[in-house]
Amino acid sequence: MARSRLQKLGTYLGPHWPKAALGVGALFLVNLLGVWIPLLIRDGIDELQVAFSYDRVLYYALMVFVLATVMWGIRMVSRITLFGVGRQVEFDLKQRIFEHLLKMEPAYFSRNTAGELISRATSDVDNIRRLLGFAILSLANTAFAYALTIPVMLSISVRLTLISLVVYPVMLVLVQSFSNRLRQEQMELQERLSRLSDLIQEDMSGIALIKIYAQEENERQAFQRLNHDLLKANLTLSKTRNTLFPLLGGLASISLLVILATGAGTIAQGGITVGDFVALLLYVERLVFPTALLGFTITAYQRGEVSIDRVEAILEAEPKIQDHPPLVPLPVTAVDGRLEARDLSYTYPGSETPSLDRVSFSIAPGERIAIVGPIGSGKSTLANALPRLLEVEPGQLKIDNRDVLEVPLQDLRRAIAYVPQDSFLFSTSIQNNIRYGVPLTDFGEVQYAAKQAQMDAEIQNFPHQYDTIVGERGITLSGGQRQRTALARALVIDAPILVLDDALSSVDNRTATAILNALSEGTQQKTVLFISHQMSAAATADRIFVMDQGRIVQMGTHSDLLAQGGLYRELWEQHQLEAELH
Repeated sequence: MARSRLQKLGTYLGPHWPKAALGVGALFLVNLLGVWIPLLIRDGIDELQVAFSYDRVLYYALMVFVLATVMWGIRMVSRITLFGVGRQVEFDLKQRIFEHLLKMEPAYFSRNTAGELISRATSDVDNIRRLLGFAILSLANTAFAYALTIPVMLSISVRLTLISLVVYPVMLVLVQSFSNRLRQEQMELQERLSRLSDLIQEDMSGIALIKIYAQEENERQAFQRLNHDLLKANLTLSKTRNTLFPLLGGLASISLLVILATGAGTIAQGGITVGDFVALLLYVERLVFPTALLGFTITAYQRGEVSIDRVEAILEAEPKIQDHPPLVPLPVTAVDGRLEARDLSYTYPGSETPSLDRVSFSIAPGERIAIVGPIGSGKSTLANALPRLLEVEPGQLKIDNRDVLEVPLQDLRRAIAYVPQDSFLFSTSIQNNIRYGVPLTDFGEVQYAAKQAQMDAEIQNFPHQYDTIVGERGITLSGGQRQRTALARALVIDAPILVLDDALSSVDNRTATAILNALSEGTQQKTVLFISHQMSAAATADRIFVMDQGRIVQMGTHSDLLAQGGLYRELWEQHQLEAELH
């Protein structure tokens, strides 16, 4: 698993290797200069002990200043470059995640909550960015510091160097013993954060419902519980980190004490010069900081490891619905609008009862079909199957005598304008919502579509008319206004086939009938399928499909179905009774 994560990191860094190499190369130069400066100070001390000269003091001071300045400049280059690589990877990952999510079928988002996905695309990607910025810089700096410093220390005094480094194996054992614990605690923290994000997103979307049912206190308590869980996870992780990091820093500082305790005797015995002793002190000091920083690096690495797994869980999810070659393009201008189903069946995952059970029908181009039936009879499942929002088996569904699986998804969905039950609107102007499917649509076509949807007159009464901002999910509009705006959006596309999945449920019967009549008059070649519980509107269709328990149990015109009796007549009589009561 660890190797797999490193491979993923290599993949993320792939496009940015030149910059990463420049940053690491700059770090190497920084550490090279860092090794040179103590040697320069050593030489200066030893020389000045023999023959003191203010000119030589100035020379050595100036040399150290110049080298330190150059070292600072190169270090800035390395930090800017490596942190920039982290930001580039962050940008790439967010782009990849968003583009991948756009490919996923709607069912994926019912299995994975919005809060969870948002947390992974933001917090987890940010952790990976830190891993590829701070962690790489720190690890490279530590590696170079040890690789360049220890050989020079050994050349000065093998005995003192080995004594000063005796605590470092203890530090490595300590880091290893804390490693798995840190990973588990970091994973728990990320999960708690995702749950809290999910609750916030859900409550903000459903704030009206919370107020209607006066559930503010319950939601406050639910948030408090999740927030407390997050606090506990944070404190647990902080406790572990605040135990490990001071231990590492303390152990690293012991090296200085060892040098101080043993160095004086070695100088007295002539084993090293005073300059050598000062250089060793500076080298040990050089190793203390990167070693102490190792704790923070471990945290960044552990966070990054957990986040890589969480991000890759999104990127490795395969879309259930995708193109299956060989494909034959179907330009929208060539679509007649003929639809055909042969033993169309579909069962939702986890269910044993099919939502569609061997449904068969044939719809001619330009025909207007109403689909009615009790709740749960499979109407919406049929509507979702037509544009392949659900995956169907080969040969079960055809458009213009061609299997929908042989048609590119993009072509199929351009040919079918689908208005679902949930009339989702974006937080922008009404005009932009209507032209969403064809962003460059001119205003005249936008207004014409609104008129067909019986929405233009109401839009004209809004303060800013078509420039009125509808708010998040269209919250400033009524249910009927949202549905008619969504319908206008579908009409702008001018697709040969229009599917309305109970998209007029919040519209009165008279307006719904007027809309359907306008569709028939304005677009003679458009094939219209509308699912509706408004029987008077359904009665105006060319044909009516009556569904029950996943099957089409009756099919015909309004008068034919009334004559047949059965389920359609029951639905019609129920509608008539409700109309009289109102």
